[in-house]
Amino acid sequence: MRLFLAMNCQATIVQSLRDVGSAQTPRAERQTPRAQRRNVYTHLPFALPEANEDAVITLLLRTVGRRSLAVVAGLGDFAEFVVRAFTAVGHARQLRKGVARAIHQQGVRCLLVITVVSLFSGLVLGLQGYYVLARFGSAGLLGTFVSLTLTRELAPVLATLMIVGQAGSAIAAEIGIYRYSEQIDALTTMAIDPLGYLITPRLLAALLVFPILTTAFVLVGTFGGYLSGCCLLGLDSGVYWSNVHSAVRFVDVRECLLKALVFGIVTIAICCHSGFTADRRTGVSGSRAVSISTTRAVVFSSIATLATDYVITSFLV
Repeated sequence: MRLFLAMNCQATIVQSLRDVGSAQTPRAERQTPRAQRRNVYTHLPFALPEANEDAVITLLLRTVGRRSLAVVAGLGDFAEFVVRAFTAVGHARQLRKGVARAIHQQGVRCLLVITVVSLFSGLVLGLQGYYVLARFGSAGLLGTFVSLTLTRELAPVLATLMIVGQAGSAIAAEIGIYRYSEQIDALTTMAIDPLGYLITPRLLAALLVFPILTTAFVLVGTFGGYLSGCCLLGLDSGVYWSNVHSAVRFVDVRECLLKALVFGIVTIAICCHSGFTADRRTGVSGSRAVSISTTRAVVFSSIATLATDYVITSFLV
């Protein structure tokens, strides 16, 4: 019994000494491991002190400025590329043969897709336009609606997007393969201007192909509207064609052809430039770089088409 009491007293004394020691120990020294980890996390890079806010803002401004200068430099390089391609007309070799080949690539091969897309576009415009105009008792104006919509806006944009999707992507991939197979370097070695041999014929062909295909888009689309409105919905064909004839004026045709010319030059130039500079893609090379250049060509050409369409429309309206 005495031994048990002695051991109990000894344990009480030891616990009392521990309590006194913990009371005298600073709070910072008695932190739990979780609190210690939390203090360590406050010193990591993503928990920046307030004194470094100016450095972060400076870094952000430098990044934005560097990217802006890169965009301006890219636009300047693209403009120089187009100017050099057009100035190489006088000394380009086999220019007629190259133009004929480019017309076949951009025009003949795209004619089928242009015809199909324009026909269905006219059919859809005829259906939607008839039901919308019928609400206001103006179903007889369907010919005016379809013809002006196609001539002023829809035909140049859709025709350009279809040509870019088929011919523009092929041009970018072809020139990119020329670059990585060192055929462009071989032309330079033989004192042949690669821009005059590869780029100039395609740009000249675009001046002919885009207006022609856009005109075909308007004609086939107008006929598709006739099929919807007259053959399917019972509208009088004489009223339809009379409104088409009276609605479309020289100003509308001029705007349509102007848009087709500008879209052709801009989009084909973008596709050619993207393929010609495929070797400048950082971090990739070979077939991967050609694939990225082709994708960029189609995307940038589509964006440029819509942006240019807005600019031209805002000046001509």
